[in-house]
Amino acid sequence: METLIFLRDWWWLIALALFFLTGIRFIPNNRVGVVEKRFGFKTLKSGLIALSGETGFQPQVLRGGLHYLMPIQYAVHMSPLVTITQGKVGYIFARDGAPLEPSQVLASNVTANDFQDVLAFMKNNGQKGPQRLILREGTYAFNLMQFVVITEERVYSLPLSRDDSAVIVRMAEVIKERDGFRPVIIKDNDDEIGIVTVHDGPSLPQGEIIAPVVGDNPETADEYHNKFQDADRFLKAGGMRGRQLQVLVEGTYYVNRLFATVEMIEKTVIDVGNVGVVVSYTGAQGVDLSGVEYRHGELVTRGQRGVWSEALLPGKYPFNTYAGKVIPVPTTNFILKWIKNEVGSHNFDENLSEVALITKDAFEPTLPLSVVVHIDYKKAPLVIQRFGDIKKLVEQTLDPMVAAYFKNVAQTRTLIQLLQERSAIQQQSSLEMRTKFEHYNLELEEVLIGTPSSPTGDLQIETILTQLRQRQVAEEQVETYSQQEKAAVKERELREAESRAAMQGKMTEAELSITIQSNQGKAEYERSIQQAQQIRALAEAEAEKVARVGIAQALATEEQVRAYGGPQFQVTQQVLNRFAEAIQVSGVDVVPRVVVGGGNGEKGGGQSANIMEALLTMLLSDRFGGLAKEGDSTQRSPDVEAMREKILKDMQKKDDKGESKKA
Repeated sequence: METLIFLRDWWWLIALALFFLTGIRFIPNNRVGVVEKRFGFKTLKSGLIALSGETGFQPQVLRGGLHYLMPIQYAVHMSPLVTITQGKVGYIFARDGAPLEPSQVLASNVTANDFQDVLAFMKNNGQKGPQRLILREGTYAFNLMQFVVITEERVYSLPLSRDDSAVIVRMAEVIKERDGFRPVIIKDNDDEIGIVTVHDGPSLPQGEIIAPVVGDNPETADEYHNKFQDADRFLKAGGMRGRQLQVLVEGTYYVNRLFATVEMIEKTVIDVGNVGVVVSYTGAQGVDLSGVEYRHGELVTRGQRGVWSEALLPGKYPFNTYAGKVIPVPTTNFILKWIKNEVGSHNFDENLSEVALITKDAFEPTLPLSVVVHIDYKKAPLVIQRFGDIKKLVEQTLDPMVAAYFKNVAQTRTLIQLLQERSAIQQQSSLEMRTKFEHYNLELEEVLIGTPSSPTGDLQIETILTQLRQRQVAEEQVETYSQQEKAAVKERELREAESRAAMQGKMTEAELSITIQSNQGKAEYERSIQQAQQIRALAEAEAEKVARVGIAQALATEEQVRAYGGPQFQVTQQVLNRFAEAIQVSGVDVVPRVVVGGGNGEKGGGQSANIMEALLTMLLSDRFGGLAKEGDSTQRSPDVEAMREKILKDMQKKDDKGESKKA
């Protein structure tokens, strides 16, 4: 009962207490509270955020914990903390602030860069709209009524109106299309560069197509904006809207894609054997380096507008192809073929065909030819300056020049001369055309001429060629027969040599056999001579002995005859008996084998022959009966005395010879 009485008397106090207790607000630590003042003495005259206590959304937010606010007067809108994941980017849209300048696309908040302090942002003239600054990895406590944060995962905001939501959604779609929630990553193995197009800032001057590098020195341009990652510093340093001359190379760049978009292109690669001649579309107007007399364009230094005087050597270059172009020029020898359906490796001659000629004898052949050309890498800019590219040089200058030269040559020669003097024409053309090529800063290495052919349907040239071929075949056949004849002679000589070589063994054996037999014959002959000499010596000795005995007996007999005066037949009988006995004992042939010749001291039985001759002479002489004069029995006849003297002399000579031999 007492409790009821108390409640009845103090209900208003209880109701008042309960009313004030409703002003207590609890904010979790992972959320923030956006305060809205519903009523008060001041009202907002402009804007969305109440900076001076006016009714409306208050700039401060409530963080985790208990907070007390006047009930009914204040409402708290819970919102989550903004989280940007690692490797991602968040974009900010300010609903309230100073308006943008007419040339601005994004809000510039150089001093009001603390988006978590709305009051400081507003007091520092923070601008409304999409911000140039972006959010990196982390967690932020934003007043989501003032700032809308767009991430890849979601859009952080407190709904304001349907139109406002549509703007935010559209902004998120644009960022997603530009892949703006991720940093720009250029890998080194991709061989790519980034071409930057800035969408904010002052426009380019009239006539310019690309924005120059910020700053006076392109090498220090990154000090101003750090590769387009600091938009405010870029614009403050004089950066302009549009495609930029400066490019991004390998690395990671956190670029606001609402401020600048990045297009990836391949690096410019100059292969070995080539140089790159740069034709720049931008830069300052330079002084023509090619001279006053050379009127074929502007040759300028690097960085100026025109054809750069220095070509790019082989390598990789981060060249902005929107600011110019790089024309590759081969520095190795390349071949230009005036042959239909045949193209060189560089395709400079894809529109060339055989040169149509008219010879001195009114034939109309077509001449295929090839020209080897070289371009000095230092003169490559002059070639590009003069012709634009190599293909135009070939088609507009070299093709008519070469064709005209060979047409003139053909008119001074017949078709057969054109065929037979090809080597001389080729050598002469290489010398004469070299000067013409040098006039165009080209080096002619060699001219190669093919075989002229007839047009389609024309058989006259083919007939002449057939006759020439037949004539050549006939000449070759004559030469072949001559060579075959020589070969036959050589073959015969070879066969003879082979036969001689095959018989050489037998011939050697026969020669050895003949030599052996000859030596044996000589040996036999020498032995027979020795035997004959031995027999002769024995016969001579025996004959001499017999002769000596016979002579002695004859002398004795003669002396006996003279002493006794015996008859003549007695002497003859005794001599013949002794002579027969001597022949029987010595075995000497009655008829000698060797004809006995006269003369003293002859070889081969000469001594025995003399004795025999003397005896026979004595026996057979017609004057044998005159040994003693008739009536004189004591005196020798002259013939006997002469024979005696002769025998004694011969015997004396023989004795002298025998002793001389012994000596």
